[in-house]
Amino acid sequence: MPISYDKWDRLEVSDDSDVEVHPNVDTKSFIRAKQHQIHEQRAQRKHEIETLKYERIINDGLLERINALLDALKRHQEDANKKNPDEVVFQSLIESAGDPAKDEPPKPPEGVYTHQKEQPRYSKMIGVLVDQVKKEVDEKKDTSTDRYADFLQGVNSHLTKVQKLQQDLLKRLAQLEKEATAKITSEDIHFGFDSTHINKSKPAPAPAGKTKAKEKTKTETVELLNAPKGLTSQTRDALKSGEGAVSSGAEADIEDDALLDKHEDEEEDEASMKLTPEGKQFAKIKLGDYRACLQFISEHPNIVNEETQNALMVEALNAQIEGQNTYAKTCVHQSLLIQYCRQLGRDGVGLFFKRITTKGHQAQQVFNKDLAETYERIKTSAARLQNEQGASSAGEEQIQLHAVDPGTEITINVPQADSDDPVEQEARKIFERFPPGLQRALESSSLDEVNKVLGKMSVDEAEEIVELLGQGGMLSLQEGLIDATSEEGQRKLKEIEEEERRRKEAEGLGEPGEAVSS
Repeated sequence: MPISYDKWDRLEVSDDSDVEVHPNVDTKSFIRAKQHQIHEQRAQRKHEIETLKYERIINDGLLERINALLDALKRHQEDANKKNPDEVVFQSLIESAGDPAKDEPPKPPEGVYTHQKEQPRYSKMIGVLVDQVKKEVDEKKDTSTDRYADFLQGVNSHLTKVQKLQQDLLKRLAQLEKEATAKITSEDIHFGFDSTHINKSKPAPAPAGKTKAKEKTKTETVELLNAPKGLTSQTRDALKSGEGAVSSGAEADIEDDALLDKHEDEEEDEASMKLTPEGKQFAKIKLGDYRACLQFISEHPNIVNEETQNALMVEALNAQIEGQNTYAKTCVHQSLLIQYCRQLGRDGVGLFFKRITTKGHQAQQVFNKDLAETYERIKTSAARLQNEQGASSAGEEQIQLHAVDPGTEITINVPQADSDDPVEQEARKIFERFPPGLQRALESSSLDEVNKVLGKMSVDEAEEIVELLGQGGMLSLQEGLIDATSEEGQRKLKEIEEEERRRKEAEGLGEPGEAVSS
């Protein structure tokens, strides 16, 4: 079969290396001049094509109106014998005017007919044509006897001229378009079609009521070297005593920045470890049902990620602690499936499932061994956590304030900031060295609130706080008034006497208001 090289004839090369020029002419300058000439000819040809297309539209509209005028003149040809021919021509002109909304020609394209601000209306064009015909008829006045027939002949001659002009225009337009397509240019390059389709799984609906995580704002703080954990520099400055030492109990402050940040980080970690609804569905697939697992992963490829893998491990640990051994092992199994799929990539998922379902294949043995070892580690971790929870449930030693004598109660006295008493001023200095959380608890005059703050401290720190409270006179014992005339008062009085009797019989009792270690 012969090969056709006709397409190479459509290439227009302006920088041909084989070009021969006069020795006195620079080759590069000649090539640049030729390039400029080619681009200039293209631009000129394009402008002429746009102009001819616009003129074709105008001529079509003009021909339509000339034909309408001729039809009207022919309809009133008999009336011309009875009336003035000029009046009949004017009447025909009015009838052929057509729709006024279509009287204005379309606007020219950009760069075409820029020498004219506005194009004349079709009615004006027809009016000019009628004036020319009338002028021609007047010139034949001496030689012609039928004025109306001369009008018809004159309009017909103009119709023929416009039709011939339109034919010449179409020929020239066809010639220019042929020249424009004769050579391959950058404008001829276009995409035949460009389509891409990817199957994506539908995203899981967001749970109702889910709020956005709080955004943290970072602030620059000056930290001390080897400073106690859980305190910011601002808190340490506020808690420094006169000797520059940090007051004890600062870690119990409920507004401690480090504790709040740690708590927020823990919340974010818990949220990232939470199993999604799709992950829960995947965990419910029966252990060893690889066909269902492969189908689920194919329909929900977005679960193949590290978050779901870790969340399944956490779910397995929690299930093992609760005694759900089968469900725990299933979660470990599904987590390992996601791990292997992540490592093998999307193209290797099908091959992986094919190998582990093949009886006796090495991939199946490796996966089962990994499953057994991982589940054993989950069991060990669950047992260790259960032991730790059992040990912690026994309770920790705390310092709490309680009145030993049932007939007395502990009252809280906060020293005034603007007091003139030197003793109260010293007590105020001690109060201001306390953490803000403890200060608010003391200002509330609630012993329960103070005990909550003390419960967050270590025993040594709480004892130091209690000692400072005693030095500042912020704790005092008051005896309650009992109405012995009432039945309730008599009952309470008996309880106090009985308690006092037991107290005297007991050994190793402390003084009222003394801190009790529980």
